[in-house]
Amino acid sequence: MTDDAELRALLRYSAAIGADPALVQGAGGNVSLKRDGLLWVKASGTWLAAAERQPIMVPVHLPPLLAAIAADDAAAMEDASRFVATGQDATGLRPSIETTLHALLPHPVVVHVHCVETLAWACRRDAETVLAPKLAGLRWRFIPYVRPGAPLTRSIARRMHPATDVLVLGNHGVVAGGADTAAAGRLIAEVARRLRRQPRAAPPPDARRLSAAGYHPVAEAHGLATDPAALAVARLGSLYPDHVIFLGPGISLRPGAAPLWVVAGAGVLLRNDASAGAAALARCLADVTARLDVAEPIAPLSGEDEAALLGWDAETYRQSVDRR
Repeated sequence: MTDDAELRALLRYSAAIGADPALVQGAGGNVSLKRDGLLWVKASGTWLAAAERQPIMVPVHLPPLLAAIAADDAAAMEDASRFVATGQDATGLRPSIETTLHALLPHPVVVHVHCVETLAWACRRDAETVLAPKLAGLRWRFIPYVRPGAPLTRSIARRMHPATDVLVLGNHGVVAGGADTAAAGRLIAEVARRLRRQPRAAPPPDARRLSAAGYHPVAEAHGLATDPAALAVARLGSLYPDHVIFLGPGISLRPGAAPLWVVAGAGVLLRNDASAGAAALARCLADVTARLDVAEPIAPLSGEDEAALLGWDAETYRQSVDRR
């Protein structure tokens, strides 16, 4: 596969979007390529930004995986490891948590990102309604939030039309499929363009209040604390799954077990032992909340949603890969 021109194009694109925090944060997002009965999909916990520096793609046998989905095999939808083509796998890692999402879309190339512009709409209770005029003309479907894995796979299978090219996942992100990397990439860019919202400018941080043993400031995230509107939104709760996985539920306004400490009116601090993924998600939260207002009908994840993510083996595994 190293000689496959389309795979090389997908890896170049992956590295580019992986370096763009408006599209991908840390180990978030995933891509795939279908070739000769195999689904090459990003390994769980790896970073798209590293796509041209290290192996991040895992080959999965596609026909038996699709048969397992059709048979409502929950184990297969939670972890596709048993379908890995071991003789061609250079990573030794699990396939992405969302491998079955990529399998369901028939397109040769599928791209899934946690686009900031999409998240700022997808976390609203009325997301499907307000997105309809903005995405008019695209072949898209809205998928209300459910946990990734078996619940999300089943929901997509029920709601997706055979001609669907774009999925907007409630409280989660956007998925696009295309005949090649360029086509899928154009759809991702077009959705981001149509959903663009002007972020508020935040007051500067108060450096005098941001010195604490065991913590360091996160310059890109200070607006979360200094912009009262952004802080009000963040206090509503977790807006998307990766926030829960890498930062814990909600936000903390005082030091403690949570990696993120929001010093209201001053700035944002991160524990020194927090992962790089936590730092990326701190910035993402600032970017998303800068585009929202507490008066909007925002629908954060429920306590049950958060608990389902924190108690899920697939996410525990992804956290361990991110720490390594």
